[in-house]
Amino acid sequence: MQPTGPAYPVNFAIDYPDRPLNRLTSFFRLFTTIPIAIVLGTVYSGGADWGRWGGDDGGHATDVAAGFGGVLFFGPLLMILFRKKYPRWWFDWNLELQRFANRVTAYFVLMDDRYPSTDDHQSVRLDYAYPGGTLNRFLPIVKWLLAIPHYIVLFFLHIASVVCVIITWFAILFTGRYPRPLFDFVEGVLRWHNRVIAYAFTLVTDRYPPFRLDP
Repeated sequence: MQPTGPAYPVNFAIDYPDRPLNRLTSFFRLFTTIPIAIVLGTVYSGGADWGRWGGDDGGHATDVAAGFGGVLFFGPLLMILFRKKYPRWWFDWNLELQRFANRVTAYFVLMDDRYPSTDDHQSVRLDYAYPGGTLNRFLPIVKWLLAIPHYIVLFFLHIASVVCVIITWFAILFTGRYPRPLFDFVEGVLRWHNRVIAYAFTLVTDRYPPFRLDP
């Protein structure tokens, strides 16, 4: 049954690979992902320096900022709070970084056997509309707290996803195919995850994420 009402403003989907997948790279996926994961890690860790504020030497605040890595969180929060504005280039940075991270994730969990691109969208689609000045100026302060129920649910969903990926790994080795029900479930968990990130950390929407896997 499709949900009623307006669609959630964060759209995420991965094209199902209705074709034989590469069994060799699937077998070694844990290792073939390492180079692009290092690239992704350098982009994320590069976001720590801008957060060096507070404390005698800035060390404590840097650790806090590094927890969010390259995702711009404190800057947009302050701009929304004091000027009710989300700078467009900060929005574009967060969106493209999340797209890149999702391409790497989709490759790692066997949903695509094409090596992740740093710029081409490939089979992964993530979009959300630029909010402009429509955001509530005070919600960003508490969004991370309001999203706690989602963190709890996602903890168990991610465990289930790991089990699905392990089963899929064997399925691809023997059949060359990603079982469609497992694909839909893992895609749904990633969709849910991206909605929570968009709400609580990249702060691009004030609409509370729905508790569902479907679009």
